[in-house]
Amino acid sequence: MCLALPMQVVYVEGRSARCAVSGVEREVSLFLLEEEDVAVGDFVLVHVGYAIQKLDPREARATWELVGRMLAAGEDA
Repeated sequence: MCLALPMQVVYVEGRSARCAVSGVEREVSLFLLEEEDVAVGDFVLVHVGYAIQKLDPREARATWELVGRMLAAGEDA
């Protein structure tokens, strides 16, 4: 199963970015978004080290709320 997660851009240098979520930071390639203007503060959907889509901040938050509910449900099982 493949999973992409929203992360917030904290630093951009060329076609690379440092992205963070929940205190975890990762280097992310912006190669697949070369037609997009990605800036610090933007949210991107990250899959295996590549940003594959820019996200609206509301979409990013909604996704993390859903992930949180799924994790909580798994702990109750």
